Amino acid sequence: MHVDTLVAEIGSTTTIVNAFDGLGTARPKFVAQGKAPTTVLDGDVRIGLKNAIDDLLRNEGEHAITYDRMLASGSAAGGLRMTVHGLVRDMTVRAGEAAALGAGAIIVQTTAGKLNEFDIDDLKAVKPNLILLAGGTDYGERETAVFNMRAIAKSGMKTPVVYCGNIQNRTMISRIAEEHGIPLSVADNVYPKLDQMNVESVRKCIHVMFEKHITNAPGMEHIRDMVNGAILPTPGSVMLASQLLYEDIGDLVVLDIGGATTDVHSVTEGSPEIVSMMTSPEPKAKRTVEGDLGLYINAHNLVDRIGTDALNKELQIDTDAVMRSYLPIPNTAEQFRLTERLCLEAGLVAIDRHAGKLRHLYTPQGRRTIAEGKDLSAIKWVVGTGGALTRLPHRESILRSIADCNKSKMQLLPSPGVAKLLFDHDYIMASIGVLSKEDPEAALKLLKESIRWETIRN
Repeated sequence: MHVDTLVAEIGSTTTIVNAFDGLGTARPKFVAQGKAPTTVLDGDVRIGLKNAIDDLLRNEGEHAITYDRMLASGSAAGGLRMTVHGLVRDMTVRAGEAAALGAGAIIVQTTAGKLNEFDIDDLKAVKPNLILLAGGTDYGERETAVFNMRAIAKSGMKTPVVYCGNIQNRTMISRIAEEHGIPLSVADNVYPKLDQMNVESVRKCIHVMFEKHITNAPGMEHIRDMVNGAILPTPGSVMLASQLLYEDIGDLVVLDIGGATTDVHSVTEGSPEIVSMMTSPEPKAKRTVEGDLGLYINAHNLVDRIGTDALNKELQIDTDAVMRSYLPIPNTAEQFRLTERLCLEAGLVAIDRHAGKLRHLYTPQGRRTIAEGKDLSAIKWVVGTGGALTRLPHRESILRSIADCNKSKMQLLPSPGVAKLLFDHDYIMASIGVLSKEDPEAALKLLKESIRWETIRN
């Protein structure tokens, strides 16, 4: 068996390998999928990769496979852990967070203003893989970013830094990094002017630095023995796929409700009416990750949110008994009912947190309405990806409820019944994001096949 490309998604618990062929032709195709437990903790990610390829071969009734290239996305080895440091919380810090989250990072510390000794202690304690340093609009405030770079350098840390602050500081920041042996990548200012975000250049720098991080993480050192193409953070790869699809079909939200977290990706400019009411800028492509909303690791949080008595009555089950034998992949009718209800709760809470809201202000001139946060009112499509929203029996009714959850004129969500549903049937969205880096035309065709676009369109 020969294919053009294998794309591995190396998760914290599971490694998935997708095979694609016909790339560079008019008819690229998704061939097969295999999966196996991730083996980072065993000291070598290649074991899980090979096991996933073996599973793919068993599914296809084949004995061997050859391929021209292998690409990968990863959230193993703890994912990409980042800290964000800027000048003002609601300006450069928020812009830096948006860039880091959109690139697929897990943010473990944020600070505003000059780093003090306790901030540095905290920074050392969280052991980030990458530090994002912002601060100052272009030709604006200069002192804070330079002070913070010096503080990081004096700490003795050698953690790679992405600098995305005032362009006047680039030479000084670069010199400090060079003198102290700190790897540095310089991006465009993430907040170049007041009320203007510029996150795409920063995201690209983060992805470049991620490849260096992930290939040096424990258990991942030999990944380059098999992967000879791009390696991206899995959430960042899903964002790239979301942006690719947006360019073709318009404003969308992508939900990935996983075992540990729930990710929401939105790509939309919002409606002109709401944009004119915004008090601060929002990125066109935004990701939020809810670390307390997961269907397995954080299932107890969701049970507590709804309440055991309410679940018992609604689902006609003994929730405590079901939870005692609860599995990542449900295998009984009671587990399926509970998992689906928790999936719905996670989606409802996550999209509410992701979306902005209208707020009334009372001034001497009378009441004024302002908009805060991400405007999802113009969303046309809601896309379900990940294991839960591609495999659960009642995924359509779950996603429909999430898409229609706008119950208030103050929420910046689409009106009920307006947004249409799409599903990543082949569960390949993360792989598509990686593939889009090297073959965007084929990636879009494959993604549209996975969402059954021809059927939806017709």
